[in-house]
Parts: sequence; C-alpha cells; structure tokens
Amino acid sequence: MNSIERITAVMQGEIPDRVPIMGNLLEQGAGELGLTIKEYYSRPEYVAEGQVRLRERYGYDNLSGFFYAGREAEMLGCRRMIFSETGPPNVGHLIIRENRDIENLEVPEDVTGLPGFEELARCIDLIKREDGGRHVVGSAVVSSFSLPAILMGIDAWMNLLLNGPESLRRELLQKCSDFCTRLIMALRAAGADGVSYSNPVGSADFFTLEQFRTICLEWVVRDIEAVGPEGITYFNGGGRINPMLDDIITHTGITVYYINPFDDVAEAKQIIGKRGISSGVINDIPLVDWTREEIDQEVKSIMEAGAQGGRFIFGTLVMPYLIPEENIRYLFEAARKYGQYP
Repeated sequence: MNSIERITAVMQGEIPDRVPIMGNLLEQGAGELGLTIKEYYSRPEYVAEGQVRLRERYGYDNLSGFFYAGREAEMLGCRRMIFSETGPPNVGHLIIRENRDIENLEVPEDVTGLPGFEELARCIDLIKREDGGRHVVGSAVVSSFSLPAILMGIDAWMNLLLNGPESLRRELLQKCSDFCTRLIMALRAAGADGVSYSNPVGSADFFTLEQFRTICLEWVVRDIEAVGPEGITYFNGGGRINPMLDDIITHTGITVYYINPFDDVAEAKQIIGKRGISSGVINDIPLVDWTREEIDQEVKSIMEAGAQGGRFIFGTLVMPYLIPEENIRYLFEAARKYGQYP
C-alpha cells in the first residue's frame, strides 16, 4: 500500500499492510536546508521543501503544512516572535494585557487576509504540488479554549477562566471560537486534507472531568459543530485526554484521536472502540538521549498495546530539534518493524 491507501484503510476500519506512521518533524526542516530556524520560517518555499525532504528521508506517512502555534497569535496582532536556535518559536508579544484588549479584539469574517495566512496557504499548495497526491497533507489549529493561552499567557488565562468575570471570559471564547472555525475552513479551502485540533488546556493535566464538562466541553462542541468533524484529528497538545474521550466522541462525532504518551494506549483504544481511530504517541522528548535499544523497546510496547485489530496509528508529538538524526531514523525504522500485522 502507499500512504494514502494505508491511512484510508485504517479510517474505514480495515487492516492495512502496516500501522500508519505520523511524523511531526517541524524545525528539523531548517537543519535539512542548512538554515536557521528563523530563516526557515521566513518563506513558505523553505518550509514546503523542508517538509517534503524530511518525509522522503524518514519514510513516514504524512506531510505537514504548518509553521508554529504562534502563527495564530501573529494573525490576530502579535508583533514579535522569539526565535530560538534549537527549538520552536514562541510568542514575544501578548496582545491581551487588560480587559479592554478583549473587547477590542476583532476577528474578520475572512481570515485569509490576516498576516501570515497567505504564507501558510502557499506552503500547503507547494507541498501538495511537489507530493503529487501520494501522502496526506495536514495542518493544525489551536482550539478556542486553548487559544487564549498564547494571546494573554497561561497564568492570565487560568485566572480569567476560574475567577471571571464570566461575561468577559465568554466574549473572549466566542471570538476565539469564531477565529478557530474560520481558520479551519480556510485551511480546508487551501487544500489541507486534515486539520489537527489542538486543545492542551482542555486536558486532564489542567482539569478534572467535571470541570472539563462545565467550562470546556461546550466550546469544543461549538467549534466542531461549526465546521463538522470530517478530517479533524483531536490532538491532546501534550495533555492527557483519556478521561475526556467518551464525552468528546459523544458530543462532537470526531473519529480520530491523538493520545498523550502518558495516557494508557490500550485503555484509549477500548474507550474509542469502533467509534473511531486511536493512536499510540511516543514521548519524544527522551529521544534526545535514548539509546537505540530504548527506542526499540518503547516503540514495541506502544505497538503491542494498540495495533492488534487495526483502527490504530503511531505518531510523535513535536520532535525536539536536538534529537540526533540517528535516533529519528531508529524511531521510524522501529515503527515500521513493529507496526507489521500478524
């Protein structure tokens, strides 16, 4: 099977030739082209070429038409990004510092005219042209519930969430939901085959299940009802989500879930059942100094927990820039080795 056939089989509940492998290598594209990370993200042509080269080098099943989460803050008015030499860019200018900034925040009906979107759309187009339809090309958005964390900082957002005022919190969430849903639609129109919906704040690392149901779930539902669940992957964003899985499936109809490395893979697959697709996601931070044997054992363990019976994909989180090249190669070799079905 080729990658498209492999992923399609999984989505249809069939058994492919092996478990599909999702590789989320982002800043590694800069190293591939011999550029600094800041230079790499300065042109969509660089990002597109880097992503195509990385997929060809390591042989995973997807391509990423995505820059960095701070790009969404830039679209809404962030004037400065902090570029690291060894990691992802971070927001250097919070656009919400006081209550009136929420009241003044404007989200246009057409987000394609916002700063940064044109480059993102151009990147997706270039990747699809170069790839020729052989692989799924995905992009990503930050959910309405998690987006305020990069607009005002996580401390200020948690304070507003838990202490109010409620009217201001709802106003911000409504605006973030409008932006999130319009961005998803714009990415689809730009050619993205799928969109990762990232909701790290709405996870078990921040809230109990009851709190999630009370203050977060309605915004997940609002987002997904506006765009439909087709092509959406619910991404934990680094937070545990097993306790929330049943509620999310029931209320949104999303069928693909990217599970946190600290969630139990077998439990997640059991919760989802035949309602969708689960993933086994490796904790890729230790890959910076793991041995080949450690990588092999971790991948084997994940595959043994989830691959049996299909409806399963293997993936990475954000793959730190400092992971040695040989460890990246070992990782994907192990995933192909242990992702074979009996």
